[in-house]
Amino acid sequence: MSQSPETPPPSSPPVGEVIAIGDELTTGQRLDTNTQWLAQRLTEAGVDVRYHTTVADDLEANIRVFRTAAERADLVVSTGGLGPTADDLTRDAMAAAAGVGLIDVPELARCIEERFTSRGREMPPQNLRQAQLPEGAAAIPNPGGTAPGVDQTVGRCRLFALPGVPAEMREMWTATVAPAIESLPGERRVVRHGLVKCFGIGESHAESLVPELIARGREPLVGITASLATITFRVSASGPDVAAAFAAMEPTLAEIREKLADYIFAEQPGGEPEIGLERVVVDLLAERGERLATGEGMTRGLLASWLAEADRENQAIASSRCANDPTPPDEQALRLLGDAGADYGLAVAGSEREGKVTIALAVPDDSGHGRVVSKEITLIGHPSIHAPLVAKHALNLLRRSLLGIE
Repeated sequence: MSQSPETPPPSSPPVGEVIAIGDELTTGQRLDTNTQWLAQRLTEAGVDVRYHTTVADDLEANIRVFRTAAERADLVVSTGGLGPTADDLTRDAMAAAAGVGLIDVPELARCIEERFTSRGREMPPQNLRQAQLPEGAAAIPNPGGTAPGVDQTVGRCRLFALPGVPAEMREMWTATVAPAIESLPGERRVVRHGLVKCFGIGESHAESLVPELIARGREPLVGITASLATITFRVSASGPDVAAAFAAMEPTLAEIREKLADYIFAEQPGGEPEIGLERVVVDLLAERGERLATGEGMTRGLLASWLAEADRENQAIASSRCANDPTPPDEQALRLLGDAGADYGLAVAGSEREGKVTIALAVPDDSGHGRVVSKEITLIGHPSIHAPLVAKHALNLLRRSLLGIE
């Protein structure tokens, strides 16, 4: 009796690794933003990025790193180590990892020399190192600099080496590497992310409202993080195209919206600059044609600084004061209410030494004098986080009032 053929299982996405090279990274002298950017781009391209490796400018260490990466990953992108100096070892390490030699490429040498000539400079002899490639590798054009990248295959692994200069690396990724990855054989699923940002609820409480969503191995995948009391749900979904990926995450986002409700202050796609409470309240005020006056002592001007950055067009902020005012917070807020034509007065008063801070918000009412909503905060944790936490609580009190949330 014949059996119907089974449906083949979906192919797994290619495993990816990002390698960052340089003593300045391993010693902590410079922040590695290249790895973050590349990991985001690879993930969006449907690559399962499982490894980030940072390695110093040491040849043997570099060789081991590239060999290991070629054994465990299908796609590897490295940054750094492609300059002309003696500590730029990426080409040598890639060649050794593949068991091949370096070859001189006259065409690359001409291109590098022409770049120097076009700038009215003579090419130093050591720049000829940049015209070498591992045998069998191809050059990745670099429109913005003298260091070409390297495109090499080792066994089943495709390796792309890019310069460490972020602008050059990103331009080369967009022009050459991203199209090369898209053209690779096999199914490629697009991955996209959605963020839901909450305030006024603890991380464990937030997780307890949606326990089934946090399970590992679930699709879409949901992660939860906390940073200075801002809780962020990160939803990741895949699909054959961008629209399908976003559609796949929508039911999960809808459930988070339902369960977290008024705690949510922003929702946005992943990969964009993250929205803070200050941006939300400035937008709400601007939409209503209303303005805010602030007075703060304990937060030492942090609240005013955040709001000024968010309100660059000066649409929503009437005035900002930074001083330790001995009058009660309610009185401060009411006084601010009429300050410079303000529609709301927000006062922050208290003492870190005493561990108590009061936030008072004066809002307009039918009496014409205004009414005050206040919140008392007990300071806990390291002193370095007190000011930003209190500033966030103040912004959230205003947000909830603007939205009519009790």
